[in-house]
Amino acid sequence: MEVILAEHAGFCFGVRRAVDTVYEQIADREREGKPICTFGPIIHNEEVVKDLENRGVRALSGIEEAREVASDRRGTVIIRSHGVERAVCEELRKLGFQVVDATCPFVKRIHNIVEKESEAGKSIVIVGNAGHPEVEGIRGWSGARTYIIESPETAENFTCKEGEALCVVSQTTFNYKKFQDVVEIFEKKGYNASVVNTVCNATEVRQAEARELAARVDVMIVIGGNHSSNTRKLYEICKQECERTYYIQTLEDLHMTLPKSVRLVGITAGASTPNNIIEEVQNYVRINF
Repeated sequence: MEVILAEHAGFCFGVRRAVDTVYEQIADREREGKPICTFGPIIHNEEVVKDLENRGVRALSGIEEAREVASDRRGTVIIRSHGVERAVCEELRKLGFQVVDATCPFVKRIHNIVEKESEAGKSIVIVGNAGHPEVEGIRGWSGARTYIIESPETAENFTCKEGEALCVVSQTTFNYKKFQDVVEIFEKKGYNASVVNTVCNATEVRQAEARELAARVDVMIVIGGNHSSNTRKLYEICKQECERTYYIQTLEDLHMTLPKSVRLVGITAGASTPNNIIEEVQNYVRINF
């Protein structure tokens, strides 16, 4: 049996940059003795978050918890790769924290686009998952009317004011094909919309690679955190191509039996999955099946 690991699996640039930033701050704290917090989990991977907690890094649930920390002992707050609303950064600084911004540069680009286009009088359309921290952060940089489109079906039912100028952007980890479908629907409806494809290139490559790999293997394994949006999308893409697709967080979640007819097993992983977890799963499958 052959095990094929997708070339683009595991930490993307933005996630690696954010995680590295936290560990660098931990090293600095050992010299300065100041507490370190992240605004929300630094990434959507429970194993990484647990390791940081063991090293004394606290994940803040929101501004209220930040105020509690500020009343006790101020320190450093690291903004995770998903980014946050402009108002959150301003409030954290008012509370006296040193703010270290580890927002993914590709997400920060969307913030800049949304800020500029809303100032120019355009309404903002974010194609993404409502409630996702990245989408909420993007919304927080708009000074105008903002809409969130979660699917082509939502786009079909969407209406705006006649002649309303729109700027359409996307969550970086959104399904690229679905984004294209939404854009096509807007074009058919004749909306006055300028479209900026902000789906991260790494996401496009990862999704296309996962689709191609899943289509030619007998079994597909997708590794990532339960709360990882980009991993969930990889699973959905792979499931469409390969019925026997498994979604796991770590090796402990891998409970499957493979018939002797299985010859090819594919493995991919979300952008928040550490290499050591990917290697554990890959080695286990090679040895035991």
